Amino acid sequence: MSDLIIGTIHTMEVLRKIDTGYVLIKDMKEVLLHHNETTDELEENQEVDVFLYTDKKGQVIATTKLPTVERDTFGWVEVVEVVKNLGVFVNIGTTKEMLVSTDDLPIYENVWPAVEDKLYVTLGTDRKGRLLALPASEGIIEMQCVDAPVEALNQTLHGRVYRTSREGTVILTEENYRGFVHHTERKTEPRLGEWVKARVIEVKTDGSLNMSLRPLKQHGMIEDADVILQRLEENNGVIPFSDKSDPDDILGTFNISKSAFKRALGKLMKEGKIEQHDGETHLKK
Repeated sequence: MSDLIIGTIHTMEVLRKIDTGYVLIKDMKEVLLHHNETTDELEENQEVDVFLYTDKKGQVIATTKLPTVERDTFGWVEVVEVVKNLGVFVNIGTTKEMLVSTDDLPIYENVWPAVEDKLYVTLGTDRKGRLLALPASEGIIEMQCVDAPVEALNQTLHGRVYRTSREGTVILTEENYRGFVHHTERKTEPRLGEWVKARVIEVKTDGSLNMSLRPLKQHGMIEDADVILQRLEENNGVIPFSDKSDPDDILGTFNISKSAFKRALGKLMKEGKIEQHDGETHLKK
């Protein structure tokens, strides 16, 4: 079967019909096409386009239900199942759902794709020859990207997360702009494959974007103030932070910048809800 590469589409000839389906042939290599893998009634010597994959027993099987991606082609595919410690299965448009292995997913499962998220993948095999869906590399994604115009500044755009890490999140927008969200510009880390809405805060000279998942300051201040109040209530009305606290400590605890923290504190103090002394913030009784 080495000449018939799995994960690809081939034109094969119907050699004969059997009880379970059809035997197809190409270059003296035979493959089984089960009845449930085609909706057509085929005749001997007829040529038919089929996609080749392996079943659970490792046998090469043909299907006339052709996929949206194959080896050396890429496309967005939807996640249909998440299996802990194994990976996620995606729908490539054929009868067999393909696994994206844990090896190709983020270390932390909380940012794995969820059902209905989408990944940009191709097909390939692992060391054991098993067919897998493989996420596209940064280089492949960049081939799709176009330069963003300066007019994109301050616009809110939608896009799909194709890489995520502690440093930041990378998005491909609907317009095919590449957008980077620094970790300080997000309250939580989005999932790989998640559809997000982000605000453009810089159009870079290389045509890529710096973006933010945080709301505008006037809206974000309200949310940040609510988070601080919640933290105060959870800690008996006191937190060891003030407007003099170290920026890294603030970022590590609240995941916001020191300036955002100070704005939120100022709002709460103006409303008479908190007070500061000895480097701490206290909830007023």
